[in-house]
Amino acid sequence: MAGSNFVDYVKICCRSGKGGGGSAHLYRDRLTAKGGPDGGDGGRGGHIIVRGNEQLWTLLHLKYRKHVIAEPGLHGGPSRSSGKSGEDQILEVPLGTVAKDAESGETLFEITEHGQTKVLLEGGRGGLGNFHFKSATNQTPRYAQPGEEGKEEWKVLELKVLADVGLVGFPNAGKSTLLSVVSAAKPEIANYPFTTLVPNLGIVKYRDYRSFVMADIPGIIEGAHHGKGLGHRFLRHIERNALLLFMVPADSDDIAKEYEILLNELKQYNPELLDKERILAITKSDMLDEELKAELAETLPDSIACQFISSITQTGLTELKDLLWSRMADSK
Repeated sequence: MAGSNFVDYVKICCRSGKGGGGSAHLYRDRLTAKGGPDGGDGGRGGHIIVRGNEQLWTLLHLKYRKHVIAEPGLHGGPSRSSGKSGEDQILEVPLGTVAKDAESGETLFEITEHGQTKVLLEGGRGGLGNFHFKSATNQTPRYAQPGEEGKEEWKVLELKVLADVGLVGFPNAGKSTLLSVVSAAKPEIANYPFTTLVPNLGIVKYRDYRSFVMADIPGIIEGAHHGKGLGHRFLRHIERNALLLFMVPADSDDIAKEYEILLNELKQYNPELLDKERILAITKSDMLDEELKAELAETLPDSIACQFISSITQTGLTELKDLLWSRMADSK
């Protein structure tokens, strides 16, 4: 994914259509001079609708579309003919898109399936024609109901990347390097923090023509759950991953402590993330000999499966993929 093309947040002003007014028409023809009411109902105003599309992976196409306006409904006519409803405005979005109210921050719904549709903003209802107001005491009502006004509200669409495995780690932990080695993805790689600014997805091939999707999530820093370092934008992508692969480099001062810091950031952001399957990968292990690996293994946390890997020499990657696949199968 090109960084400039990946957009995971848009804010849009939505205006639904006004409902058409009902008709106050009275029936007339060459044989009837004083007929009864036959006014039809007005059409409803157009909705603003969100629809899932599995072919999309970004909200880029909505980035510069700041206003979405639906058509108003048409007025009712004679002979109890209803007015035409206003045309709906349909916004195609990638799977994993969450709709929120911009003012309150309330989550409205989430799109998770292809073709799934949700009404983001309802159009105004059409007014009733005078036929509905006919009664024994008022047989020729000369009034009808006006159409309901449409709504104008700001809405937010946020994308949470959907993947089988999410890579979690501090900047420069080797996440992008691993993704580039085990898949055809080509994320930007450099020896400085925050090389990755947007999530990158890659398809990892496994045995017997099977595969799974891996997401390189931008690096977390301590305090990310408070929004530090764009933490909220990074952390929300982790919510949609089935399994979390924590990555800590072998040259870290304290691997167990670094893992605990990462785990705490997820807990503070959303405690439910701790229910996901977790695996710890010790990256850049090509700098370790067997003796050092044995010493480090004794200091690693007991609560999580650990694997020493090196993306440069590609050691331990087959064992890592076997471990990931078995854990994914167990979690389903």
